[in-house]
Amino acid sequence: MTETLAIKADFERFDEWVDAFRESDLEIVRWEDRKQGQAIDYVLVWQPKPGMFDQHPEIKIIFSIGAGVDHMSGENVLPEGVPVVRMVETNLTLGMTEYVVYQVLRHHRFMPRYEQFQRDRNWKEIMQVPASRRNVGIMGMGVLGTACAQALMSFGFHLFGWSRSEKHIEGIKHYHGPEQLHTMLSHCDFLVCLLPNTRETLHILRKEHLVHLPKQAILINVGRGSLLVEEDLLALLDNGHLSAAVLDVFEEEPLPTDSPLWDHPAITVTPHIASMTVPETSAEHIWTNIKLYRLGHPLTHVADMGRGY
Repeated sequence: MTETLAIKADFERFDEWVDAFRESDLEIVRWEDRKQGQAIDYVLVWQPKPGMFDQHPEIKIIFSIGAGVDHMSGENVLPEGVPVVRMVETNLTLGMTEYVVYQVLRHHRFMPRYEQFQRDRNWKEIMQVPASRRNVGIMGMGVLGTACAQALMSFGFHLFGWSRSEKHIEGIKHYHGPEQLHTMLSHCDFLVCLLPNTRETLHILRKEHLVHLPKQAILINVGRGSLLVEEDLLALLDNGHLSAAVLDVFEEEPLPTDSPLWDHPAITVTPHIASMTVPETSAEHIWTNIKLYRLGHPLTHVADMGRGY
C-alpha cells in the first residue's frame, strides 16, 4: 500500500519537492489538497497551527522543513508520541558555512571600510591582521556550528566553542554551561551565534554577556532573532564596544521598515537567508529516515522537544 507524505510549506517549490522524491515510493501531496479521509503517513511542515494534526492520528513522523524546531512549539501543536525530525542535510550545512565564513572574512579583511573608501574615492590601506591572530567564538556547536568552525580553522583562525554541555572537538577550545560563558566570550574577536531558540537561550545576546567580548568585537547572529536584545546591541555599537554586527535573523520577521537596524552604519541586515532548505538533498534525508522507520531502526536527528532542539 502506497504511503503518503503531505507538505505544508514551500508551495512555490512544490513541483521541486515532488521531483526530489521521484526515487521513492511515496505519494506526495500538498497538505491543503489531501482528500477527505485520506491517510497521511508523514508530514513535512513549517509553522504548524494548533490542532492541525488532530484529524490524523495515523501520522508516523513529522519532518521540520528547517534546521530548527522552535516553529513547532506551543500548546496542542504536536501530537503526543510522534517523533519530530530536524532538517540536517548537506546543502543546508554548506549554505550556513558559506555565509558564516564569508561574513567573518569580509570583516577580517576590512571590506566594509574599503567599500566606504571607494565611495569616498579614498586610496587608503589598512594594515592586515593575520588570521592566526584572530579568535572566532561559536555559540552552538551542533552540526552547523561544527561545520562552520572546521571551515574557519582552514584559514588559520583560532576557534572557541560554547554549548550547553561539554564537548570534545579536535582543534577547538570548548566551553560549556552558564558558568563558562563569560570566559569564552572574553577571547572572541568574532562571535558567531548558532544557538536554537529555547527558554535558556532567550535574549542570551544581551548587554550582561556581550560586554565580556573584547573591544571592537564583531557579532554574527544566524541562530534565532529571539537570542538578541536589539537595544543592547545598538547601545554597544554606539558606544564603540562592538565594531559591527551581521544579523540574518530577527525577533520580528519581516524586519519592520522603521527598525533602526536597517540604517545603522555598523550593521549588515539579510532577510533570514543564511541557509535555505534544498529539496533535492532534503528529500534524501527524509527518505532515509522513512526507510529506517519501516525497518524498525532508530531515526536520525530526532528533536528533543523538551529541550527545544
